[in-house]
Amino acid sequence: MRDALVRPFAPGDVDACYEICLRTGDHGSDASALYIDPRLIGEIWVGPYLERWPEHAFVVADDMGVGGYIVGAPDTTEHHDWLEQEWLPPLRRRYPIDAFPVGSADAELVRLLHDPPRTRDRVAAEWPAHLHIDLLPRIQGRGYGRILMNALFHSLRSVGVPAIHLGVSSQNPGAIAFYRRLGFQDIGDGTLWGRSTDPV
Repeated sequence: MRDALVRPFAPGDVDACYEICLRTGDHGSDASALYIDPRLIGEIWVGPYLERWPEHAFVVADDMGVGGYIVGAPDTTEHHDWLEQEWLPPLRRRYPIDAFPVGSADAELVRLLHDPPRTRDRVAAEWPAHLHIDLLPRIQGRGYGRILMNALFHSLRSVGVPAIHLGVSSQNPGAIAFYRRLGFQDIGDGTLWGRSTDPV
């Protein structure tokens, strides 16, 4: 398989990033069969970062196209405020709380749109940035996750951000092993891990 290229996000990458979000949305596995609306998961976990913080978004692309991305918000508190003011209101109009059948995966995402979790003040103060990273299987295990992380860490360091956190699913052991190798540690309750933005 040919080498891939890690580069800054470009506007033409949006649809590919949404597709990757869907195809890794079941604790790292393909979630395509779980959702009625295939773009809804991306509207939560990748779209807002591409819109608000494109300078902190990077992709990895090979001869088959974009196969992975990393996105980050340098200031988690500011990001939450921007979501409430700009990103979520039109989505809430498009997806009312009863838009999908009760108990469906889509309904759970709509609940998150209407009642999003908010990072605890202590975490946002000590680890102000946060990130999401997703790689398709063809990109995994080739070192590109580390390269993407370093690209994000460098961009955050360039604007004075000292530390970062992320959410970890206990149902994704591969991701847990990856984060441990990169020096992330549990910062509170087993689902949030953090580290400095020093290069790996």
